[in-house]
Amino acid sequence: MGFFDFVKEAGEKLFGSGEAKAAEAAPDAAAASAKAASAIHNYISALQLAPADLAIEFDSANSVVTVSGTAPDQATREKILLAAGNVAGVAKVEDRLSVARSEPEAQFHTVVRGDTLSAIAKKFYGNANKYPAIFEANKPMLSHPDKIYPGQVLRIPPQA
Repeated sequence: MGFFDFVKEAGEKLFGSGEAKAAEAAPDAAAASAKAASAIHNYISALQLAPADLAIEFDSANSVVTVSGTAPDQATREKILLAAGNVAGVAKVEDRLSVARSEPEAQFHTVVRGDTLSAIAKKFYGNANKYPAIFEANKPMLSHPDKIYPGQVLRIPPQA
């Protein structure tokens, strides 16, 4: 449990940048934050990652998403955190998730310009041909191994 940092300007565009900035200055920031939290919850649900008790809160003034509930396993927990954090307008994710079945934790990698899944696999596993393990670990957020972008945070699972 704790905080995970993300690149605020990178990620899925679930709410317009104007909405995020307006939420910070709006007299009814609570309503704007609730709308953003709902959009993030809907996104995680659309990825079929949401446990029944998933709760999402968004603090628009600080760009922090708080995620709570019980994930079925460690991999799903990490995917939920990444899905919430890899949203444009989110700078941090506070992890309050518990896990029903404990497993070893993955590492995280923030994509930089020029990165490929092969290069990331070479860095973490010593073998560029192990990139499918990273791709699989980041499904359904990744739809194709070539579609990663700078600022995106990826799960790097332990070697099998």
